[in-house]
Amino acid sequence: MIRFLKFLGILIISPILLMAQNPIKIACVGNSITQGPGQTHADSYPMQLQILLGDKYLVQNFGVSGRTLLKNGDFPYWNEPEMDQVKAFKPDILLIKLGTNDSKPQNWQYKDEFKQDYLDLIKEFKGSLSETGKIIILIPVPVTEDNFGIRESVMVEEMRPILVDIIEESGSEMIDLYTPLQGRGDLLPDGVHPTKDGLGIMAKTVYDYLKKK
Repeated sequence: MIRFLKFLGILIISPILLMAQNPIKIACVGNSITQGPGQTHADSYPMQLQILLGDKYLVQNFGVSGRTLLKNGDFPYWNEPEMDQVKAFKPDILLIKLGTNDSKPQNWQYKDEFKQDYLDLIKEFKGSLSETGKIIILIPVPVTEDNFGIRESVMVEEMRPILVDIIEESGSEMIDLYTPLQGRGDLLPDGVHPTKDGLGIMAKTVYDYLKKK
């Protein structure tokens, strides 16, 4: 009888163990706002998202500071080793948050290439996703004060409509990170980079979206 109960116990526990051994993998692609502050990036939105989601998920931070989506940008994400690292990770969910650095004058001169470059990036990653994998494009956080050459007017008036077209054309999903931080200059002290609390709002916004699915 005891052996039978132990056998039943294994049957009940096994799916939980299986979930822990095979978590849902989330890859976060982006620039410094994804990479996060400090050496360990412990306060980054991907790491805060990991805490919120728990051990049924594995969140990996592939953010690289200063990088652009544009292939002809000053520091293209395309040239980084993280491109191959994302593919090797084979995520179930890919979160892309790029575009902020593209609003700089030296980069936005190639704005006519932005849409196709973004579609190319999505295509590049799609082949490495898991069988049921999906891509989610994150609408960048607001720029409460133009800084580092990054311009709010470009991001809102020019880039955002292009992002909407990209989402529709590629069949990707969307999470709006702009609205939760709109008017929250206190959480973006340099006008561009969110504080730990601001990054926490980003993480919670992504968490709420994922848990509704």
